[in-house]
Amino acid sequence: MSTSSHQIGWKTAAAIVVSNMIGTGIFTTLGFQLSDITNTYSIFLLWVIGGILALFGAFCYAELGSHFKGNGGDFIYLKETYHPLFGYLISWISLIIGFSSPVALAALAMSKYLSVFDYSFGNGFAIAAIFLVAITLSFSLKTSSRFHNFFTFIKIAFIIVLVILGIGLSDDPQIGNSLNFSNSWQNEIMLPAFATSLVFVTYSYTGWNSASYIAGEIKDVQKNLPKSLIIGTVFVTVSYILVNYIMLKHAPVSQLAGKEDVMGEAAVNMLGLSFGKIVNIFIALQLIATISGYLWVGSRLTQAFAKDTRIWKPLSVGNKKGIPVRAIFAHAVIAAIIILTGSFKEIFVYTAFILQLFASLAISTVYFLKKKDRKIFKSNTFYIFPTVFLLFSIYILYFTFIHNPKESMIGLGIIAVGLVLYWIDRRISRQV
Repeated sequence: MSTSSHQIGWKTAAAIVVSNMIGTGIFTTLGFQLSDITNTYSIFLLWVIGGILALFGAFCYAELGSHFKGNGGDFIYLKETYHPLFGYLISWISLIIGFSSPVALAALAMSKYLSVFDYSFGNGFAIAAIFLVAITLSFSLKTSSRFHNFFTFIKIAFIIVLVILGIGLSDDPQIGNSLNFSNSWQNEIMLPAFATSLVFVTYSYTGWNSASYIAGEIKDVQKNLPKSLIIGTVFVTVSYILVNYIMLKHAPVSQLAGKEDVMGEAAVNMLGLSFGKIVNIFIALQLIATISGYLWVGSRLTQAFAKDTRIWKPLSVGNKKGIPVRAIFAHAVIAAIIILTGSFKEIFVYTAFILQLFASLAISTVYFLKKKDRKIFKSNTFYIFPTVFLLFSIYILYFTFIHNPKESMIGLGIIAVGLVLYWIDRRISRQV
């Protein structure tokens, strides 16, 4: 049990939620959505639904984290509730997809945003950025903390300044905007494209479970964990809607649709070319915190997973300062391979598909908690949270599979490889 001096309050826990959530998705996905969904109400509704699902999912994880003492997250929930195979698979997915893909996507988005400087910052730059962050995290916990906190501060300060500027400045009538408050939203929300757009949105909210992983380190967890999750998720939801409003206000659909660097396009219109380029630099800088956060947390989970396996055991070794250097560089190498083997959108879709699938599996374990085991939500109305989450998940996964069969099959193929590795690992363990 942590002593109070080693425990964090709700403010720090909420900050962890915010810094883990805000990353690549919000600055890249609007262009994909605008290819099919153009009504502003529809787009706002996507982000509100994403926020509600994140909050409901976070409530479930808070209950699971309190019951399982917060150690290991999904790995423990699935292993203890269903079968060790599911624990192995979620750890395999965390290694290959859960923490390595977001690193790859953030690095690719960085190179895309910096290309405003008339120089092609391609895959080589993205991979170099990942390894520079990995090296920085390899020295000591103190160095890692200072590095991550500095770039997290830039992330949050940048979002606040961007929102104030974007709302305060008038849009240019000669350029036009994408704002559309007509009744077409009523038709758009019934389209399959609305469901597939939700897969981008739910990815952008990835990180809602971050405070649940450290439930054991939060003071007065029954009160402060739900509080940090609600405040963190509401702040992110409001930020996401405002950032989307700014992009829609300062650029026409024709300029944004199908593009990744949507905020950069809007920023140039909003502030002029020189200041627009500065916004692009800040977007790139705040993405460093995303790379750092995923390498940091991912390497710790991989190290814990590796200790219990034969194939991955070498990744459990740390350096003299206790930093899991091998696990950090394993994630960096996998992220580099992901960059070299797929386009941004392809990586995005199969990553979001797999993460949605396994988040749903983890959420389903909450039905196995008895009422007396629940520490935070005692009423049976609690079951509204997992039920709504899972119904929306089925809806999102079905339409994603129908409309993106190639990316969905890549995701399922990665899971299949994990099944084979589990079987090999068990065989080796029995022989030793």
